[in-house]
Amino acid sequence: MVKSNSKRAEIREPAVAGAFYPFDQAALKDQVGGFLGNVDGEKIEGKITALISPHAGYMYSGQVAAFGYKLLEGSAFHKVIVIAPSHRAYFGGVSVYNKTGYRTPLGTVPIDLELCDSLMAQSKMIRYHPQAHTQEHSLEVQIPFLQIVLGKFDLVPVIMGSQDYDTCKTLSDAVVKVIEDKRVLILASSDLSHFHDYDRAVAMDKIVLDHIDGFDPRGLAEDLEKQRCEACGGGAIITAMLIADRLGANKSKVLKYANSGDVTGDKTRVVGYTAAVIYKTQGEAGKERGADRVGVDLGLSKEEKRMLLNIAKTVIECRAKNQDLPEFDIQSGILREERGAFVTLRKDGELRGCIGNIHGIRPLHITIEEMALAAAFNDPRFAPVTEKELEDLGIEISALTPLRKIDDVKEIKIGKHGIYVKKGYYSGLLLPQVATEHRWDRTTFLEQTCYKAGLQKDAWKQKETCIYIFSADIFSKDKL
Repeated sequence: MVKSNSKRAEIREPAVAGAFYPFDQAALKDQVGGFLGNVDGEKIEGKITALISPHAGYMYSGQVAAFGYKLLEGSAFHKVIVIAPSHRAYFGGVSVYNKTGYRTPLGTVPIDLELCDSLMAQSKMIRYHPQAHTQEHSLEVQIPFLQIVLGKFDLVPVIMGSQDYDTCKTLSDAVVKVIEDKRVLILASSDLSHFHDYDRAVAMDKIVLDHIDGFDPRGLAEDLEKQRCEACGGGAIITAMLIADRLGANKSKVLKYANSGDVTGDKTRVVGYTAAVIYKTQGEAGKERGADRVGVDLGLSKEEKRMLLNIAKTVIECRAKNQDLPEFDIQSGILREERGAFVTLRKDGELRGCIGNIHGIRPLHITIEEMALAAAFNDPRFAPVTEKELEDLGIEISALTPLRKIDDVKEIKIGKHGIYVKKGYYSGLLLPQVATEHRWDRTTFLEQTCYKAGLQKDAWKQKETCIYIFSADIFSKDKL
């Protein structure tokens, strides 16, 4: 236990109460309660490990944040590690506030000094920098939500001065080591793109959301570094995913996305916000990542999946019967997102066609329409589907996450990743479900992908061979 020390007797006073959120206690309770009341509450079939939450003023991002915090109502978290970016102080590494408490208009949250000291003992990169906490809002704005949904809990406040991947890895390793078997919530505080026009912001933010849904911290780090997307707390998100992965979580899901233009109506310079949850599925199947289901959950609802399967079914039937293809009225935003996909056809359990596009250059619903027709009528391995076969066909759709180049094949996870290899003019791809269906290990999966590309089976070991991984949300219909 940490001994009493008068130098620690410091309460971090609220810096943005009355600006980012109400200073009045009753008004603050009413506002947060109103946000939570507007959320129906999504049931997560599993054990929550981490949340990702925005940190703008409540009038802008509070309703988005509520989608994550709603999941915590009735939960039993007594310790919370909040990881947030530094906006006002510049310093290397990470700062942990190892004093007495954090105060808001709702009261003072005690600091878990033992966890703080243990965390700081893990690396010289993790220290206490007073200037990091004095005026920082990104951590503070999370506290009132936590106070209302959790009641009493101990806090470990962490501010990241550096958000490069090495810092994220060091911090995540330290957190995993010190929390051991304690029941601790990890909370990453981050907004997304800043001050672009509405359409540009949505496009950039989609890259971040895809990496979150794909449980892909390394891919997110690479895209942030290459400035393909933005997240002011990108390091916090990456760290939370790395921690959750080590703790056995196997699902990551975006719960809500919006930007300031959706609130104010001004779409000229907007800021993006998201709420997401990372969790471990329940039951025997969820003990190991990828064992509970193949691929990832991209946030498609059951109705949206049924809609995509119906599109594939309808266009194949119409083409087989020489009928005109219908136009589909698609209102769902996620189905209009540009995303790669594969459509696989099976007859009596045997492959009958499989064609896909790995690049997200068309809206998902159009990609499915085009790939369904190609799989049924243009797969060079098979004759075109006939009308007599329709009732015996099953459809499987794989909606893809973006490709990510890797240097270490140990990143490939059976049950989660598909592989794409490319060497010169040769390339080949195998979907995530192929490895699980054949019970392949990682090496066999790589060898078979090289074989698919027309290469020697050990070509994956050669420097000239580029290896990419991706994942997919996979769903099917047994009969057309």
